[in-house]
Amino acid sequence: MRDALKIAIIGGGSSYTPEIVEGFILRYAQLPVRELWFVDVEEGKHKLEIVGNLAKRMIEKSGLPIEVHLTLDRRKAIENADFVSTQMRVGLLEARKWDEHIPNKYGVIGQETTGPGGMMKALRTIPVLLDICKDIEELSPNAWLLNFTNPAGMVTEAIHKYSNVKSIGLCNAPIGLHKWLMNKYDAAPEQIYTEFVGLNHLHWVTRAEIRGEDKLAELLDRKEEYSGKNVPASEWDADFLRSLQSLPSYYLKYFYMTDIMLEEQLASLKENGTRAEVVKRVEDELFKLYQDPDLQEKPKQLEKRGGAYYSEAAVNLMDSIYNDKRDIQTLNVMNDNIIDFLPKDACIEVNCVITANGPIPMGLTKVPEHIKGLIHAVKTYERLSIEAAVTGSRDLVLQALVHHPLVPSVAVAKTLMEEMLEKNKAYLPAFFK
Repeated sequence: MRDALKIAIIGGGSSYTPEIVEGFILRYAQLPVRELWFVDVEEGKHKLEIVGNLAKRMIEKSGLPIEVHLTLDRRKAIENADFVSTQMRVGLLEARKWDEHIPNKYGVIGQETTGPGGMMKALRTIPVLLDICKDIEELSPNAWLLNFTNPAGMVTEAIHKYSNVKSIGLCNAPIGLHKWLMNKYDAAPEQIYTEFVGLNHLHWVTRAEIRGEDKLAELLDRKEEYSGKNVPASEWDADFLRSLQSLPSYYLKYFYMTDIMLEEQLASLKENGTRAEVVKRVEDELFKLYQDPDLQEKPKQLEKRGGAYYSEAAVNLMDSIYNDKRDIQTLNVMNDNIIDFLPKDACIEVNCVITANGPIPMGLTKVPEHIKGLIHAVKTYERLSIEAAVTGSRDLVLQALVHHPLVPSVAVAKTLMEEMLEKNKAYLPAFFK
């Protein structure tokens, strides 16, 4: 890899962009970025200019020789890139609003990456990402694609299955948990080891060691938890948590505490609107701040968004690949034989050793028997959804919804399918031929 890197950020008008810029500034000595290309679509042009100008001010303040380019020409941004990072949202927050609201109407969890809402996001996103991959194959075939776009596991699996691009999926939950443990135990990153088992937004931590000492039982006993801003913080049942013998992702509350989570969603909907509408208000506030010509750093208010540490995870991964660091990170990669009851080409979320040739998944020491069924059920839904996104098959959409653990019946699945596809008609031409 070169000593003057070109990085393309697809979805550059995102409110998260200042965080990744800060990451490049802080890591410049290890990761010599020379060209930073932010690309967006016409509908995102206004935000791209606002956030892009803040990025330029941040770079100028740093004194580093990094060129910042803003463009609507995706191919120009991708050409000869070393890394391409995707942080896009097809349909913007308006589409997310309906992903959350329509399921709630029928007494089903409405969430942007889990259940029916997550499926709709996948159906909108996968064809667009595969189109981007065609550009990467042509214009920068050696580039690494780091995918943050949710649902990250499904999108990454689709890319591996239907393109030749070197792709890795990332999520902020593992790095967020590590930050929480660092603070809780006053420990350095290298003093913490956690073993992750599962899928994106459906993982369990089966080992948690601080300075070589097993802390899992202590973490389960105290019911303390790391939780994301986008998931309500209801407490786990203490007996259940202890008997689970692993620390569940906060997204697992949607499966293990469905009634409570639905109740909280409906109450929140009444009081504040959908999560998408809450995020829209936070984003509006952020973009007002970003327009301040005197602002030259990432504002503190960005932490109110649900994706804290996303960008740190991205820069960490680029740094580790570029410098062949051989450190351990939790990523979304192809299964091969790591989880023996899933297909080899299924995307899973596990610890990996990061080399110059990419991540090498690590073998698992513990996969509790009682989590296998849920992993298998959700992976079946994911694979059906990926196939539906590529083929435009309503039959596959129906099967995926019916077999998702959060959808209560065929009748509800059919109602959701018809209403949600219709609402997304503009983004799903394959389903309306």
